Amino acid sequence: MTEPSALVPAGHGPTTWFDGNVYTVKASAESTNGAMSVLESSILPGSGPPLHVHTQEDEAFYVLSGQLSFTVGDEQFLGKAGDFVLVPRGIPHCFKNISAHVAHTIFVYTPAGFEKFFQEAGDPAVPGMPVPKWGPAEFERAAEIAVRHGWEGPRTEQEAGR
Repeated sequence: MTEPSALVPAGHGPTTWFDGNVYTVKASAESTNGAMSVLESSILPGSGPPLHVHTQEDEAFYVLSGQLSFTVGDEQFLGKAGDFVLVPRGIPHCFKNISAHVAHTIFVYTPAGFEKFFQEAGDPAVPGMPVPKWGPAEFERAAEIAVRHGWEGPRTEQEAGR
């Protein structure tokens, strides 16, 4: 039996389109024995999830480039390149790309498992094609799937204020 490689090269890993954004799984529940999952993301200007809660895992963000406006509990702040944000499970939070450029981040979930939500609710990325933005039906489908992964938040675009 061979052990999984410690290296996931740049541009590799299962990649999903998700509401106009791109998520690439760099470490999964399977590759970390359930300890954590790591995703690389590209968040388009104006994009970001509505206020929500994770009930099963802590979430951390490391901003690689761009600017994201964060709400974490009662705090509101701007996350810029090099900033690290920790959101313990059970704390309401959201973020939004408020810049004119794509923001790049690393997401870490511990324990692992929430990466499966992005893979289940999103669409496989197609190189060279534009990333589609979702409408109300896709949002509602994703919210339905999210509940099975311990996510609590709005169920419709209207509830989310979109």
